[in-house]
Amino acid sequence: MKTFGYFLLFLLLAVIVIILAAVLGDLGAWYFAWLVGTVMIVLVAAAGAALLDAQEEQGSAGPRPRAGPGSGQG
Repeated sequence: MKTFGYFLLFLLLAVIVIILAAVLGDLGAWYFAWLVGTVMIVLVAAAGAALLDAQEEQGSAGPRPRAGPGSGQG
């Protein structure tokens, strides 16, 4: 039953996409590129925010001990 539900969902999605393609015509490619670009910008911004948060968290944890001569590492 779950597979049939997925089939109906994707069938409905395909019908919507076909109708949009018929209505938009030549502008469909432009809207697709705009949508993909917007999603990519949001994902890059979220990744940057996550990295900044991790760096700030690491910086607030205090200095890390460095491995050097006589520390037994190296």
